[in-house]
Amino acid sequence: MWAGTAPIPVWSANNERLRLNRGGNRKTNAALHRIAITQIRVHPDAQAFIARRLATGSTRREALRALKHKLANVVYRNLQADTQQPALAEAA
Repeated sequence: MWAGTAPIPVWSANNERLRLNRGGNRKTNAALHRIAITQIRVHPDAQAFIARRLATGSTRREALRALKHKLANVVYRNLQADTQQPALAEAA
């Protein structure tokens, strides 16, 4: 939620879809956007992810939102690991 990549359900008639949260830290969201665009250009796993999402009927915007959400989870886990490492080093 902090990065603004948490999906929000949106209904229109009988269509249910998810859209990107407009809230959150704009600088973090902008950084995730740059990471996602770069990943789509050069990283085969990200390209395959986008191709899979497009094949299932998602729009390009929805596929990008899903990739940003996935990348936000990776960045968050790395930040958590970095903050816990000094505590582990001090305990040893």
